[in-house]
Amino acid sequence: MATAIAGAAPAPQTILKSKRDSISRAEGWRRRGPLLPALVFMIVVTQIPFLFTLFYSTQSWNLVRPGSEHFVWLANYTAVFRDRQFREVALNTVVMIVGTVIISVVLGLIFALLLDRKFIGRSVVRTLLITPFLITPVAAALLWKTSLFDPSNGIINWLLGLVGIDGVDWLSRFPLECVMAELIWQWTPFMMLLILAGLQSMPHDVQEAARVDGATPLRLFRELTLPHLRRFIELGSVLGAIYLVNIFDTVYMMTQGGPGVSSANLPYYIYQRAFLGFDIGQAAAMGVITVIVTIIVSTLALRLIFKSFSGTEEAA
Repeated sequence: MATAIAGAAPAPQTILKSKRDSISRAEGWRRRGPLLPALVFMIVVTQIPFLFTLFYSTQSWNLVRPGSEHFVWLANYTAVFRDRQFREVALNTVVMIVGTVIISVVLGLIFALLLDRKFIGRSVVRTLLITPFLITPVAAALLWKTSLFDPSNGIINWLLGLVGIDGVDWLSRFPLECVMAELIWQWTPFMMLLILAGLQSMPHDVQEAARVDGATPLRLFRELTLPHLRRFIELGSVLGAIYLVNIFDTVYMMTQGGPGVSSANLPYYIYQRAFLGFDIGQAAAMGVITVIVTIIVSTLALRLIFKSFSGTEEAA
């Protein structure tokens, strides 16, 4: 009898455990429930179109030839990698992204160091420096194209004329550099804000102790400030690069990818192939390649950044 009672004793524990599991499961669904509409919206807006793009990338489909649609499997991808212009445009995209991000980070760091100091009118200067990031990209591109780089009435050629230098058709001779200049102007405020937030999060007692120990400003910046700002700079670089991969409006409004494809990037070249060349299959294959490369690079970069943040928290 005692043995039977002892054997039956664990039963209530099993029942309590299952109730606890059901309660925690219900609690989990209650917390995740409000996120379901956003998840469904994201799947409808991003994943379903991407599946259609994958489908179109396996077909030979030119809108100029009705009824020409048929499966070619991976032939479009082979044609894309053999396309010399695609390789040139890919190189333009890399140069545009890397150059814009590096220069924007350097300028943003300089402005952030200046704004971290107290001076009269600092809030006004900060607002003025943030303004370029708040302007619509299309409006900013038109502003630079018509007001600065215009060969007849541009401000740059007007300034050169004051010192006796002939005007230059900037958008024809230096198209990629002009696009990059506009992007740097627009993205420097973002980098500045991010780095400024990092500067203001630094513990001032460590800096004061280093100054008391006789550290020079240069050594203080190299040994304390720059290591602290590393994760903020990395985060800004990754976010800027992810956004700049998708730049289309600036290229379209300023140069339309020309002359030739000297200033075209991947989004604009895909647009040309799809809506000017009407080759839906190859344009879809280019889009898939761009998305895959972007996901791989951004995932690796974000993992490094998250490791940096977690390592800093553990050290603290």
